[in-house]
Amino acid sequence: MGGSQLMVRVVLADDHALVRSGIRSLLEASGNEVVGEAANGQDAVRLVTEHKPDVALLDVAMHTQNGIEAAREIRRDHPGVRIVMLSMHDEPQYIEQAAAAGASGYVLKESAFDQLLQAIEAVMAGGTYLRGGGPEAATARRGSNQTELDKLTGRERQVLALIADGKSSIEIGKHLSISPRTVDTHRKNIMDKLAVHSIAGLTRFAIRHGLCSLDADRRRE
Repeated sequence: MGGSQLMVRVVLADDHALVRSGIRSLLEASGNEVVGEAANGQDAVRLVTEHKPDVALLDVAMHTQNGIEAAREIRRDHPGVRIVMLSMHDEPQYIEQAAAAGASGYVLKESAFDQLLQAIEAVMAGGTYLRGGGPEAATARRGSNQTELDKLTGRERQVLALIADGKSSIEIGKHLSISPRTVDTHRKNIMDKLAVHSIAGLTRFAIRHGLCSLDADRRRE
């Protein structure tokens, strides 16, 4: 890898099986080991906990839990694991969200595979590889983003992400194995804590802080 013989152990998360298969084949052909594959952020976090890889390679946009929120959990619970994000989006706000969540690498899916290897090599060496946006801007925003998010419990973040994804209280309750009434209580607490009192406002907050894809806001327009 870039002249290095180091084998890197990777957990790979992408909600497209063909994409995972292709990346896995290329990584293993380059002398690395994919120790686990996931189709969503929740499974990615579980696999990181189970396998303790060197690198978590996460797609930004996944169902159930997206890569940004998974990155945040991995950084919190497994700070030694390097995080590289994969994305179709090169807008600065996506890179800012990824960096704020703890990612050291950000690679566009349209990039050549060599760039992914360069990103992995860079983060393994303790550096960064953020393509398509400014890491300085991301660093500057990190503190304010985290302060706002700290107002919410882990469960409230999950509920907020699902609200922003357009799910009803019944759907959220089924997904999280809680009652719709409990969902409504969480929704009220979230609105009170954030001083945001509309679903559109909650959606924008969730997008701004990396709890869901920007596509959620476009769906509401």
